[in-house]
Amino acid sequence: MNELLQRARDIRLAIFDVDGVLTDGRLYFLTDGSEFKTFNTLDGHGIKMLINSGVRTAIISGRKTPVVERRAQNLGIQHLYQGREDKLVVLDELLAELGLDYAEVAYLGDDLPDLPVIRRVGLGMAVASADAFVREHAHGVTQARGGEGAAREFCELIMRAQGSLEAAQSAYL
Repeated sequence: MNELLQRARDIRLAIFDVDGVLTDGRLYFLTDGSEFKTFNTLDGHGIKMLINSGVRTAIISGRKTPVVERRAQNLGIQHLYQGREDKLVVLDELLAELGLDYAEVAYLGDDLPDLPVIRRVGLGMAVASADAFVREHAHGVTQARGGEGAAREFCELIMRAQGSLEAAQSAYL
């Protein structure tokens, strides 16, 4: 079994950054000051399948926006932390709340604020479009870019390692 699958086998919590991971990293501002983001439906369905497989999910984002709250609710993401720049502090709070340890956590990020968490968890991954330094220090890098199916790839890796991917897929046959 390859190293990423080995690391993914015991994951109980998957955490996602937003900008550059669940989105393409672009920020869109309207003239009234409001903001919008685009999300990939493949990523969303991958997250739903991961939740249905029994893995808990969370978002930790340095930015705060109502659209992310709405997306998290639509997908059933259980834990949402926005406007929190020190993601390692949030991770420690969440692990204490859930009674998990670092080895049971997977994280998908793209930039330097994600790096302390990527390096600490059992499976720390970067999207293909991530900063080069982050990609270099992650356990693995997705083939897809942020906002273009990277989260789906990450979710499927975890489900494949845990033997739940085929069941999730065959439910649609």
